[in-house]
Amino acid sequence: MAGSSGDESLPHAAGLDAVFKAYDVRGLVPEQFDAALARTIGAAFVEVLGIRGEAGGPGAVVVGQDMRPSGDDLVAAFAEGVCSQGCDVIRIGLASTDGLYFASGDLGLPGAMFTASHNPAQYNGIKLCRAGAAPVGLETGLREMRDLVESGVPSYAGPAGTVTRSDTMPAYAGFLRSLVDLSSSRALSVVIDAGNGMAGLTAPAVLGTAAGLPALPLHVTPLYFELDGTFPNHEANPIEPANLRDLQSAVVAEGADIGLAFDGDADRCFVIDERGVAVNPSAITALIAERELQRRPGATIIYNCISSRTVPEVIAESGGVAVRTRVGHSFIKARMAETGAVFGGEHSGHFYFTDFWRADSGMLAALHVLAALGSAPPGTTLSSLLARYDRYVASGEINSVVADAAASTERVRRSFEGREGVSFDDLDGMTVSAPSWWFNLRPSNTEPLLRLNVEAVDGGTMESVRDEVLALVRGA
Repeated sequence: MAGSSGDESLPHAAGLDAVFKAYDVRGLVPEQFDAALARTIGAAFVEVLGIRGEAGGPGAVVVGQDMRPSGDDLVAAFAEGVCSQGCDVIRIGLASTDGLYFASGDLGLPGAMFTASHNPAQYNGIKLCRAGAAPVGLETGLREMRDLVESGVPSYAGPAGTVTRSDTMPAYAGFLRSLVDLSSSRALSVVIDAGNGMAGLTAPAVLGTAAGLPALPLHVTPLYFELDGTFPNHEANPIEPANLRDLQSAVVAEGADIGLAFDGDADRCFVIDERGVAVNPSAITALIAERELQRRPGATIIYNCISSRTVPEVIAESGGVAVRTRVGHSFIKARMAETGAVFGGEHSGHFYFTDFWRADSGMLAALHVLAALGSAPPGTTLSSLLARYDRYVASGEINSVVADAAASTERVRRSFEGREGVSFDDLDGMTVSAPSWWFNLRPSNTEPLLRLNVEAVDGGTMESVRDEVLALVRGA
């Protein structure tokens, strides 16, 4: 048995439940996630996905990793587990998560990306996908893997697979550049904060002249491009305002046109305008949606339920079809597949492209923003370009610790029921809407929290709704 339930080095059931998340595997190294567990997950991955090529030779899995110090040992162990089941491994080395998705799509192979994204240095994990970058989550194979890890993966008597290495970075960079043409852009000054994460490798490859690509009219000022999984400067989590301060200061100091911030595995992108002000991710969704609809009139665009009302408004104004879905990449990708959508955006800074196997790519989103700004008339600032997408005032996400999320939500529901012009929906948590405001209240999947997002036509209305809901949630 590969990683059988009798292996004392593997976590018991409760420990596995803590490591197998909704969309990935993630935990503290080595307390929750170590080489023994990685090895067994590799074997289970082959077994659950049925990727052993019995008749036509061995199947293969493409594997990438970010810059975390624990990555080498975990990847080597995972590869052993995959090979033990008669499947080959193609290691692409250091990569962003969207770089791994590119390899999976381009090679037509399932993939495994070793990363803990924006989590601190002591964490690591695996994002798994089927061939063509199709996601693997609890409902699409991850639960079966967790159960197989617990019960034990059956031994395979055939020949073991082999490990080879491949450099897919040049092809990845060239492919992204083929999707968004910056060759005729006006010159732009760009500050990029890689947060010591994988954008420190991918940004020079895509935006520079690596791999024989022609030079772009960009002057790039790098911040924290040194790959360092201990994150010595700040956490690689740009959704937290504190982690954007260095970039905001640098944009102003440099007189730059734009700032770009990436998380640790560079699958999310956040934007800073020329004033040093963080751009609402919903504005980026609206901008890219408009660009995609110019190329594909009448197409469908996906957005999640905490995105600004601006997003469906811009999609409708651009002649597209707006489809609202739950928060989370598995829901976005599923709805894109169901509807044939060309693009999807999440308020968390994830952007999904049908031209990129419906996978998310922070770098591709960044290219779209650069192209939009670079094609605008000389003198156009990013803030002025995005002004038409800045229609409402948002609270940002506010978390409240609650003893009973359902009871707190019901208290809010009862308070707003019966008010004139107010409607409810329960697509993802509870969304309450009125002509001049809306809010979404949804529970965390992993913590005793309720997450509140409020948007309104002006600051006073937003604050009034926000404060009323928080008082009800917190029992004040």
